[in-house]
Amino acid sequence: MKTNDLIFQKGKFAYLCLLFLVVIFYSCKTENAVYVCTPCDLECDELIYTKPGIYSNCGMSLMKKSDLITNENQFGNKVEVQTGSGSFFMEGGMGNEENTIEVHYHKPKNFTVDSEILLVIPGAGRNGDTYRDSWIEVPEKNSILILSPMYPKKYYSFDEYHLGGLIKNSNLNNSIERIEGTNKIKLFEDKLTFDSNTNVSEWLFNDFDRIFDSAVETLNSNQTAYNLFGHSAGGHILHRFVLFQEHTKANKILASNASFYTLPNFSDSYPFGLKDTPVNDALLKKAFKKNLVVFLGEEDNENKTGGSFLQSKSADLQGNHRLERGKFFFYQAKQMATKINTDFNWELKIIPGVGHDYKNMGLAASYYLYSQ
Repeated sequence: MKTNDLIFQKGKFAYLCLLFLVVIFYSCKTENAVYVCTPCDLECDELIYTKPGIYSNCGMSLMKKSDLITNENQFGNKVEVQTGSGSFFMEGGMGNEENTIEVHYHKPKNFTVDSEILLVIPGAGRNGDTYRDSWIEVPEKNSILILSPMYPKKYYSFDEYHLGGLIKNSNLNNSIERIEGTNKIKLFEDKLTFDSNTNVSEWLFNDFDRIFDSAVETLNSNQTAYNLFGHSAGGHILHRFVLFQEHTKANKILASNASFYTLPNFSDSYPFGLKDTPVNDALLKKAFKKNLVVFLGEEDNENKTGGSFLQSKSADLQGNHRLERGKFFFYQAKQMATKINTDFNWELKIIPGVGHDYKNMGLAASYYLYSQ
């Protein structure tokens, strides 16, 4: 090969290497610069930011787009829980085996086999990471293991998440109308259709004992029960969990600031009542004996615009805002317990000075659970 040709080939190789490095550099730079709001199936999901921070409209933390779960088969066959914060993956429950659940945890430095365990159920943003983060001071002070499952919106819609999987094949998105400039969503009940899912094994509620059992086995924990806290959509899930889940290892269950409730009556159809559901008087008596706390923010009223607020004929009968609706749910339950002549172990707790705020409601919940 001639000297000039050799020089040319070497120069060409060096140029290609340099070009490759430049492409890698800018690809990484671009990727690191892209941040999005924690997915919640609202318009803000489409917004892109160049810096980390907080989305002003809902207060959720921005996250790297690259951190979104993209691997549909990223199952956690082996649960590992290290000291500090982290996460592990579990496959979904029956009917959702191929749908990944990421469980965010915080294990305190002073954790022992006798440490208590708390499951924290996120709101509509499914942001188990930030819900977990808001509780970190609690486990370090009280030696509590925090577990917060993140259910991807892609696999768990409103039907599967908020309503626990008791319905399927709904036309919900075609039966609602967002009221512009507000957090309100109008549901036209006469348009809503769905199929009831009476297969108890497919309900979301089963996951909580399963997550607890996995942690107990991994850590050789002596705990046989756990506590639950859920805010907003998490409050939706947990009050329905109490009504429909006959058997559970959960002890205290704090359902906080739901938008509307499934009332413990047999005159209203699901999701507003128990008509044509598997619940009967015997199951309702068991529900009333569970340790449910209807945990409400005093200022989660008509002036609060956080989260989504459902309006419909049935929902509006419960009240004009979340505080009214939560109180209505509690007192309706108390009346029903008297009617069917059973014990009533539920409690109503109203937190002064707090609105629709999962961090401050979580702080109040930590005092309620671990400082009394």
